[in-house]
Amino acid sequence: MTVHPDNALVVQSDLSVLLDVQAPRADEARAALAPFAELVKSPEHVHTYRLTPLSIWNARAAGLPAEQMVAALQEHARYPVPESVAQEVLDWAKRFGRVVITRDATRDDGLLRCTCADEAIAELLHRDRAAGAYLTDRIDAKSFRVAPGNRGMLKQTLVAAGYPAEDLAGYVSGDTLSMSLRDRTASGVPFTVREYQRQAAEAFFAAGSSRGGSGVIVLPCGAGKTIVGLAAMEMVGQTTLVLTTSRTSIEQWRREICDKTTLRPDEIAEYTGKQKNTGPVTLTTYQILTWRPNREAEFPHLELFRARSWGLVIYDEVHLLPAPVFRATAHLQARRRLGLTATLVREDNREGDVFALIGPKRFDVPWRDLERQSWIASATCVEERIPMTSDRRMEYALANRRAQFRIAAENPAKIPRLRQLLDQHVDGRVLVIGEYIAQVEAIANEIGAPLVTGKTPQAERDQIYQRFRRNELHCIVLSRVGNFAIDLPDADVLIQVSGMFGSRQEEAQRLGRILRPKADGRVAHFFTLVSRDTREEEFAHHRKLFLTEQGYSYQIIVADD
Repeated sequence: MTVHPDNALVVQSDLSVLLDVQAPRADEARAALAPFAELVKSPEHVHTYRLTPLSIWNARAAGLPAEQMVAALQEHARYPVPESVAQEVLDWAKRFGRVVITRDATRDDGLLRCTCADEAIAELLHRDRAAGAYLTDRIDAKSFRVAPGNRGMLKQTLVAAGYPAEDLAGYVSGDTLSMSLRDRTASGVPFTVREYQRQAAEAFFAAGSSRGGSGVIVLPCGAGKTIVGLAAMEMVGQTTLVLTTSRTSIEQWRREICDKTTLRPDEIAEYTGKQKNTGPVTLTTYQILTWRPNREAEFPHLELFRARSWGLVIYDEVHLLPAPVFRATAHLQARRRLGLTATLVREDNREGDVFALIGPKRFDVPWRDLERQSWIASATCVEERIPMTSDRRMEYALANRRAQFRIAAENPAKIPRLRQLLDQHVDGRVLVIGEYIAQVEAIANEIGAPLVTGKTPQAERDQIYQRFRRNELHCIVLSRVGNFAIDLPDADVLIQVSGMFGSRQEEAQRLGRILRPKADGRVAHFFTLVSRDTREEEFAHHRKLFLTEQGYSYQIIVADD
C-alpha cells in the first residue's frame, strides 16, 4: 500500500474524510474538499468531513465534474481512496439530472413533462409513495405529465427519493424593468461590479438559458451579495420582489439600489407593517409575510407573491427562509428565484428544500480566498473561557439542562473581561452582541453604550447606526437583531457574550458583521466569551464548525479562577 505522509486526507469507507490540519498540504486539501463535502466537526488536530448526496449534487449543479471530485480525494489522500467511496461519489453525481422537467412541447395548456433517464427509474419513482403522487399521468414508459402547480412539490419529493430533477421548464416573463447599473454612484464615486460578483450573477442567470435563472449564491458577509442581486436584476430586466430579514435590511437594499442603479426612488416600493405598496421593485420582510392573526389563520400577506407578475424573486439570507415561505415558493417555480447567503447551513436541516425550491448552489467563493485578495478584512478569532463563581456554579449544577445554558450564558464574570477588551481596543469600532435581553441591557448600562434590540424603533436604530458611521460612537450593544443586515463598514471588533446554543449560521453571520474591508487595512477581531466547564463551552465547539471549514482558526484562552 502506497502511503503519502505529506498528504492531509484520510478517506474512509463510511464516507467520512479526516483532515489532518498539521499536514504540510492541509490548506490545499481543505480548499479542494470543501466544495463537495460537509464539515461535521473540527477539534484541534483532525477535522471530520462527510460526503453526502446533497453535498455532491450542489457541487454538480455548480459545475464541478464528478471525476474532479474523485481526483481531489485521490490527490490529497494519505492512503489509497477506498474504491467504494469513489464509486459512491460517481453514482450520486450521476443521479443529478437523470430526471428532467421540461415544458410539454406537444401541448399548449402549460402542462410539464417529467422525463426519466430510463424505464427502471420511471417505474421506481412512479411507485414511490411521495413522488408517485405527482407522477400519475403517464405519457410513455419514461415520461409523465405534471401540472405546473405541482412543479415545486414534485422537485421536493424527487430530492427525498434520491433523484434530484434538473428543472429545464423555464420561466414565465414578468413585467419589464428598465434599469442598469451606474458607472458612478449617485454621489459620483466610480463604481464597478467586482469580477467574482459578476461571475456569481452570470452563474445564476446562465445567459438566460433554461439551465439558469434559479439557485443560490454563497458569499461571505461583507463581500457584496447585494451587488450580486443588483447585477442579477439588470440581467433579468423584469419586476423584482426582494425578501429580506428586517426593516434595516430593507433600508440597506433601498440605499444600494438608489446609489448604484438608474432606478428612481418612486420605482422602489415597500411592503411592510407601515405601508403595503408594490412597485417595479418591491422590498419586504420574512416577518410580514409570515404574520397571521392567530395560529389557525392563513398567512394573508403571502398573497404578495401573486400581487404582480414578478420576473425575479430574491431571497436575502436564504438560510433563514421560514417554512410558510417555503410552501409559497413551491408554487413559484415558474418565476426566477435567487437565494443569497453566507452559509447553506440551516439549523432545521432543510437544506434539501432550499436545493429543490430555490435552486442548487450556483456559485461559491471560499472566505479566505476573498481575504487574500483584500475584498474582505483579515480576521482573528479568539474564544475566552471565563470561570463562574462558586455560588453560580452551584446554581448551574442544580438547574435543568435548558436553564443551565442560560445561567452559563449570562455569567456576570464576563462583564469585567468585556471591559478589559474594550480598554484594549479603545481605538477600535466595537459591536457587543448577545442572545438575552436582560444580559445586553445590563451590559449597555454598565459600559454606557447605546442598545439596539428588536423593540428599538427603526428611526432610533437608524440614528444610532448613523452616529457609529460618523465615528461619534465607539461601541454599540446589540441583541440578536445584530446578526443580520447591519451595514457598518468600519466595525472591526465584535465581542459576543452569548449565542443561540450551537448555531453555526449565527457564528458565520456575526463574524460577517466585521469583515467589510477597512480603509486603513485593519485586521478585524472576533471574540467569544463562554463560561468555562459548562454546556456553553460544548455548544461553542459546534458554533465554530462553519468558520473552521472556511479556514479560520480559533485561539482559545482559559481565564484563571
